[in-house]
Amino acid sequence: MKVLLTGREGQIGSQLARLLPGFCDCWAVDQEDFDLADPEAIEAALEQFRPALIINTAAYTNVDGAEEDCERAFALNAKAPAAIAEWAAANAAALVHYSTDYVYDGSGDTPWAEGDEVGPINVYGESKLAGDEAIAATGASHLILRTSWIYAAQGQNFLNTMLKLAADRPKISVVADQVGAPTSAAMVAAVTVDILSQTRSGGIETFKQKGGIVHCVASGETSWCGFAEAIFEGARSRGAELEIDIVEPIATADYPTPAARPANSRLAMERLKQNFGIETPDWRDGLNHVLDEIYG
Repeated sequence: MKVLLTGREGQIGSQLARLLPGFCDCWAVDQEDFDLADPEAIEAALEQFRPALIINTAAYTNVDGAEEDCERAFALNAKAPAAIAEWAAANAAALVHYSTDYVYDGSGDTPWAEGDEVGPINVYGESKLAGDEAIAATGASHLILRTSWIYAAQGQNFLNTMLKLAADRPKISVVADQVGAPTSAAMVAAVTVDILSQTRSGGIETFKQKGGIVHCVASGETSWCGFAEAIFEGARSRGAELEIDIVEPIATADYPTPAARPANSRLAMERLKQNFGIETPDWRDGLNHVLDEIYG
C-alpha cells in the first residue's frame, strides 16, 4: 500500500515516520515537499505519488498566533485538508486526518462525545472544525482522529516548556481549572498504525463503515497544573536537576492569553473501542515513556 505522510517533522508525523516504513510503502514529506498553503503544490505532489492512503498530520498549531494570523490558520487547517480530501475522493484513496478538542466549547464537566454539538471559542478551533467539515463534505473515505494536549520528547509543547522553566525557576504558576488528558504523540501514532492494520484497500471500506470522527486521547484526566507536577516528579526520579520548588495552581483568569482555552477538554473514548477494539493507556504511562526517552 502506498501511503503519503505529511508533516514529517511534526510531533505526530515524526512518530509515524518511524513506524510506517515497516508497515507500508511510505513517502513522508514536510513543508518543502508539500506546501499546505499552495493548492497547486498539493495536487502536484498527490499526482506524483498517487497514494492509496494519505495521512495528514501537518497543520497550523499556534493557538494564540491564529488569533492574528487567521487567514493562514484557515489556509492550512481548512482549505488544505479540503483539497487533499477532494483528490482522495476523486482517486479512490482514503484519508486519515487529525483534529482537536478545541472544536468544542469546553463547557460542563462531562466528556465530549463525537456526536456532541461543536462550538469552538477561538480561531484555531474554528479553523480545525472547518477542516473537519470540509473533509466530510467531499465524500472521501476518511478517519478524523480528534485528540488533545499533544506532547513529545521533541518540539514545542507543554512538557518541554515546563522542563525548560523548571531548570532555573524555583516557582511556576500553572493553570489548574482546565482539565483534559495529556496525550503523547507516540500513542496517537501507535493507535493510527493499529487501526491501519485492521483495514483493507488502504482504509477505503473500513473508513466507510467505521470512520468519520473518532476521539483518540490517553485515558484518565488531569489539569495543566497536575500535568506539570507529574512532569517534575518524573524528571527528578530520572536524575534531572531542577530548581523548581513550588508549583502554584492558578485560575485561567489569572493567566490571560490571546486565544481563549476550553475548560473541559475531556473526550469520550467509546467509539475508538467499539469500532477498532482499542483502549488507550493512562496518560501517566505515556508521560513515563516520553521521560524515559528524554533521560534514558
